[in-house]
Amino acid sequence: MDLKTNTENRAQTAPDQAAWPAILSLSLGVFGLVTAEFLPVSLLTPISADLGVSVGAAGQSMTMTAIVAAFAGPGIVIYSKRRDRRHVLLGLTLMLVISSLLSALAPNLAVLYMARILLGIGLGGFWALSLALAMRLAPDAILPRAMAVIMTGVSLATVCAAPLGAWIGAAFGWRYAFLLAAVVGTITFLVQLLTVPSLPAKTGASLASLVGILRRPVIRVGLTTILLVVAAHFASFTYIRPFLETVPHFDITQISAILLAFGIGGFFGNILGGLLAERSTRMALALASSALSLATLTLFAFGALPSLAILGTVVWGVAFGAVPVSAQSFTTRAAGDEAESAGALMLTTFQIAISGGAVLGGLLVDLQGAAGSLIFSAAAALAAASLIATSGVVRKHGASSRSCSNLASADIARSDTAR
Repeated sequence: MDLKTNTENRAQTAPDQAAWPAILSLSLGVFGLVTAEFLPVSLLTPISADLGVSVGAAGQSMTMTAIVAAFAGPGIVIYSKRRDRRHVLLGLTLMLVISSLLSALAPNLAVLYMARILLGIGLGGFWALSLALAMRLAPDAILPRAMAVIMTGVSLATVCAAPLGAWIGAAFGWRYAFLLAAVVGTITFLVQLLTVPSLPAKTGASLASLVGILRRPVIRVGLTTILLVVAAHFASFTYIRPFLETVPHFDITQISAILLAFGIGGFFGNILGGLLAERSTRMALALASSALSLATLTLFAFGALPSLAILGTVVWGVAFGAVPVSAQSFTTRAAGDEAESAGALMLTTFQIAISGGAVLGGLLVDLQGAAGSLIFSAAAALAAASLIATSGVVRKHGASSRSCSNLASADIARSDTAR
């Protein structure tokens, strides 16, 4: 099935008007889940001290969430295929609430791990379904805009999670930070209960559908691009603090301000990515990857200069802020009738790229110093940009040519319509 057929199927099922309250409730859900996922970043020291474990052992609670999410996404899509999507969504949001409460009350590391596993299930399922939910809540013409609204929750969580967790942890204790996450989850559940309409299951996902969609050349191109650019980001961003400390020699106050600027840049990058994706999803993803490559290359070559280190980091934030919404929009366009399967595969790709990029970046930093991973990030992001940019114009034999040509034509047609 090619992209033209997918687009026709999508047009037959898309709503006439966007259900903005429901879309905003999804954004709120993303905010709650991502905030809960990254809260431990700024709380590992008090968590480890309170539970009597090492910082490394406490840090594995984050790794556990990511690993579980990678497998939970496809699993939930397959095993909930006959369930009303509204009910599934509400169940996943409840997992956020229960996980946060368990984390806040955890008497030992084992209970904390259980809570984080539960969060991984909720996180994986939510991300895997978000593509298909957006498609059923917004008309095709403004789907990238709806995805940008949903992804705003990620940007806000990126900006707020670490500093908010650090402040609450210092003022009241680390458990209160997770209690706040439970409150956010409860509010989200109530908002979704009031705004999300009934969404009966349509085409049920299965292992066969996952394999089938992987056979589409355009999906393989998209997933490979996502793997490269996300690995590029996390290979270096995971170790951004030691780089800023040892190369441009910023102190902790300056680093906090720079990372805040990175997060704010990501917020605006998300908006920019949504606007670009309305014209061409391929162009949006290519430009975001190119900008990330340029930013990390600038830091590698000129990072010792404080002004360029700040500029490179902020541009990096804008670039990566545009990646999730561009990737989601590209995958949605390409998947069409199999959005849930594509969403599950994209989630797994993201999680593999996050963990793999961080591990590879750590090895490079150990071998070559704090800047060691940046040249890899620049090269991987440039490879991602080249792959996605040429996929729509390079003519290949067989199905690959037809799929890529259809993708380029679809993007051009949308651009003409917008104008």
